[in-house]
Amino acid sequence: MKIAIAQYNPVVGDIANNLTKAVDAWSRAAQAGASLIVFSELYLTGYPPKDLLEKPWFIDRTEAALNELVRRSVDYPDTAILIGAPLRWDNPAGKGLANAAWLIGGGKVLHHQAKSLLPTYDVFDEARYFDPAPSVVPVPFGGEQLGISVCEDAWNDPAFWPQRRRYDRDPIEELARQGATVLINISASPFEMSKEETRYRLIRSHAVRYGIPFVYVNQVGANDELIFDGGSMVFDRQGTLLALSPAFREDLTVVDLKQATQDQPGAPASFVAQDRVASVHDALVLGIADYLRKSGFTKAVVGLSGGIDSAVTCCLAAEALGAENVLGISMPSPYSSMGSVEDSRLLAANLGVPFKVIPIADIYHAYLFTLEEHFEGRKADVTEENLQARIRGNMLMAFSNKFGHLLLSTGNKSELATGYCTLYGDMSGGLSVLSDVPKTLVYELAEHINREREIIPRIIIEKAPSAELRPGQKDQDTLPPYPVLDAILQLYIEEGQSAEAIIERGFEAEMVRWVIKTVNRSEYKRRQAAPGLKVTSKAFGVGRRMPVAAKY
Repeated sequence: MKIAIAQYNPVVGDIANNLTKAVDAWSRAAQAGASLIVFSELYLTGYPPKDLLEKPWFIDRTEAALNELVRRSVDYPDTAILIGAPLRWDNPAGKGLANAAWLIGGGKVLHHQAKSLLPTYDVFDEARYFDPAPSVVPVPFGGEQLGISVCEDAWNDPAFWPQRRRYDRDPIEELARQGATVLINISASPFEMSKEETRYRLIRSHAVRYGIPFVYVNQVGANDELIFDGGSMVFDRQGTLLALSPAFREDLTVVDLKQATQDQPGAPASFVAQDRVASVHDALVLGIADYLRKSGFTKAVVGLSGGIDSAVTCCLAAEALGAENVLGISMPSPYSSMGSVEDSRLLAANLGVPFKVIPIADIYHAYLFTLEEHFEGRKADVTEENLQARIRGNMLMAFSNKFGHLLLSTGNKSELATGYCTLYGDMSGGLSVLSDVPKTLVYELAEHINREREIIPRIIIEKAPSAELRPGQKDQDTLPPYPVLDAILQLYIEEGQSAEAIIERGFEAEMVRWVIKTVNRSEYKRRQAAPGLKVTSKAFGVGRRMPVAAKY
């Protein structure tokens, strides 16, 4: 049996176009002699559809698309389709909706398998929308018994998680025990650093443990904060990798399972985990491109400060959108160094992006003059510093409004964690590109961008980080050294460790407590930040839900 792996990039809610792409791929798979074409989890709706699933009209549209697939299946009598879509069912005690894989062929629905394990951790909230499948059952097809599962159903392998399991069921084991001869998992597994290696080992372990070929199809593309890296794969019964779809791009691959279901090994493919920094770079490029495309934007604007964060953001945007579609604007204030403008100009020239210089000194002094009588008797402080950032934010938003450019904010995870950023200033924007990228990783991205030639001027990488909002200001006047800060933030935010546990690791107690206090009291800022692209195991936003009015 030949199976076509359709690793495609759906648009959430765009059921009609998702359907059109699916039928086109179906036609190509039929021409290639495939008996089955497999799409990713909730492909028809795009993943995650969130509260669209609570709209009856949305489910009606999905069912109409499924009916169209049934109708079109007679055009491809030798090729069935397995596709992810919601399933309405009569369950008065629950939601009445399941996250299902639909097997369609020969003018009818041959089978639908609902998802058994509904994740509610990190960015997932599936129990909000779906009921779990009461059972999993293999289905006969093409001389095989297909054991079909959906995403999380493959992530509860007791041997893979010996110390902690989230569920008391293992759907893959249940399917194998019932006689499945081919295992298929349709998935929408979001990207995070180094996850592709974990995913590879997990799926391969199923194939080896049960001696059953395993077909794994993952979504690719970015939807809001989440980036899906693809990496679909097929293993034979010995755990030999037969096919591996590329990361971060669409792909249609046809795999012949004939050898995979017999005793002799199939023709092997190779798996090499992508370099950590390279994978983050590619994920962010895809995240920017899809966020703009799916939101209806074609151009972006970036404030260029002469610092490394805005430089890296501009480079990623230029790669994602084309240099001609990114506008860089430098806005020097009375405290900006000459280098902040000239370094930005050189970066723009290296990239080929349009570049403007708009001084804000006169606007800043006008603000000070207007506020002078009201602030009389009070010393200048962070208030005056923030005025500069907010003037810049307003200028950039003016360009966004006037020309229809999406403003990309440039703050990194270290700054957002500690509140070292200005509300309605440098936090202004429609997408926060680096909000899940620690400062130390920003430097690594800069070196990766410069791997073949110097795009980001070396002086930008080597200069001491500074917001340049007062004379001689440096980030390290306020923050711990970034390698130390990022290590503490990793332990506190991503690993969830307490202050005491972090101090026991050898970090200075006063510094640890200051960092944690600063993270906690900056939650109100993060609530008002632009959506950010997720690349770590614990990103701010939908995956980290902390109270604002609290003391802990």
